[in-house]
Amino acid sequence: MTTRASANILLDAFMPRVTHAQNILLVIAGSLLVALCAQISLPLPFSPVPVTGQTFAVLLLGAAYGARRSAASLILYLAAGAAGLPVFAPGGLPGLARFLGPTGGYLLAYPAAAYLLGWLLERFPRRVPAPPEHELDGRGPAPPEREARRRGWWTWLAAVLAAEAVIFAGGLAQLTLVLQTGWGETLRLGLLPFLPGELLKVALLTVSLPASWWALERRRTSAP
Repeated sequence: MTTRASANILLDAFMPRVTHAQNILLVIAGSLLVALCAQISLPLPFSPVPVTGQTFAVLLLGAAYGARRSAASLILYLAAGAAGLPVFAPGGLPGLARFLGPTGGYLLAYPAAAYLLGWLLERFPRRVPAPPEHELDGRGPAPPEREARRRGWWTWLAAVLAAEAVIFAGGLAQLTLVLQTGWGETLRLGLLPFLPGELLKVALLTVSLPASWWALERRRTSAP
């Protein structure tokens, strides 16, 4: 698999030249990360959907890997689970049967959510040019730190929330079909209990990703 490097994606900025073999290893590593996070699972007595760390890994991959590489990682993860490997959250149906159960819609939405998040961040400019000199109220040329403005936190937030919406849209749609419940009951079982945790994940990503860019830029500027 070959990928086009994007200056707006963290991994591409850190590793601008990635070989075919490295791409394969990165995809495998991404799928293993999701599998590990899936083992962080808290069953809920009132819902067939457990609280897991999977969605955080999915969003992290989408933002750090970009669209194609993160989607490939999630497809590999689902393929491993379909083959019967113990990569899904504990306690559910094994293999392909997991996709037909109440959590199947969430799982199947993972590649699309990661792709969407990566796609959005690839196209949102990470830096926006500063105003021209004549718009600086006569204060002279812009100092170096004003040459560009960083992508605002609201840009990260919008992209992450869009990916979250894809995951829950897929999950709730299948949950309704499997349980044969109305949308009110479906929301009570498959969305509302998870909102606090998901908001925490979104907040962590909205803070940690810009901080990672800042650390990378500091490393570059301080390098001899």
